Amino acid sequence: MTLLSIIIPAYTEEKSINELLERVKAVDLNMLDVEKEIIVVNDGSKDSTADIVRKNHKDVLLLEHPHNLGKGAAIRTGIVKAKGDVILVQDADLEYEPCEYSVLLKPILNGEAHVVFGSRYLSMDQKRRNYEFLKKQHAGAYGLFYLGGRLLTFITNVLYGANITDEATCYKMFKREVLKKIKLDCERFEFCPEVTAKTIKAGYKIKEVPISYYPRSIKEGKKIKFKDGIQALWTLVKYWIAD
Repeated sequence: MTLLSIIIPAYTEEKSINELLERVKAVDLNMLDVEKEIIVVNDGSKDSTADIVRKNHKDVLLLEHPHNLGKGAAIRTGIVKAKGDVILVQDADLEYEPCEYSVLLKPILNGEAHVVFGSRYLSMDQKRRNYEFLKKQHAGAYGLFYLGGRLLTFITNVLYGANITDEATCYKMFKREVLKKIKLDCERFEFCPEVTAKTIKAGYKIKEVPISYYPRSIKEGKKIKFKDGIQALWTLVKYWIAD
């Protein structure tokens, strides 16, 4: 039996955390001979995020930061406590579909890959949704994120020869040995470029699989900002120059 650790960094996610956890719990991986370990890292939320997890999800491991340290710091805290053979990052919002865990798992379980990214640009259905999100501008919150993600992916491919389509995806899955081999220093949203850069430099090839994506607007709670994009770009360059 393989144990999948699902790390959920959460900061002020009281509107979505309950439904997200219900969706994660509903995923049945028995056919793949996989059990789930769910870890929520409450990153100093000032709302009822932690209370909701504590009250409604007693089977979930809740870790807490006394104050907000950032998404990267929360993920690192989760990795330390994770017991799984395979580790996955899951955002606490509802932009990604937990029902697609099996798609991410299969290349690892089949021995095809040690690292799997869920790409928002591989399926024709998702490409059509991306176009619709851009066309409607998704309350003005999607266009810049879309273009920023595409730019970061391009830079990753140029610097690291990665040949991937979605560097900034939330859905990143690793065999435990990969994360034990690399040292992460991230605090905020630079987790994605740092773990991508260090994974590639450690000699692992990234396998991509198609996933679905339903972006939320800033008004709905999206937290990443322009300065995070600049930091992500610098992170890619920094780890290309030196470890």
